[in-house]
Amino acid sequence: MDIPEFGFLRLNDVLRIIPVSKTTWYNGVRSGRFPKGIRLSQNIVVWRIEDIKNLVKQLEEEAGVHVKEKIG
Repeated sequence: MDIPEFGFLRLNDVLRIIPVSKTTWYNGVRSGRFPKGIRLSQNIVVWRIEDIKNLVKQLEEEAGVHVKEKIG
């Protein structure tokens, strides 16, 4: 999936990038682990692409730290 430089993603698009269930995603949003969405209308919530890219970078860094700890 090609991600544009800026804009918004709907939840189904976010979950293609961060492969977790909807329940896990919303629990992460509530706990502050995942970014909050922006409500565009009563039925439409979107996430900023910048926030999702930052989350991917953060998750990659956390995974790298854990791998290094186990190896070293």
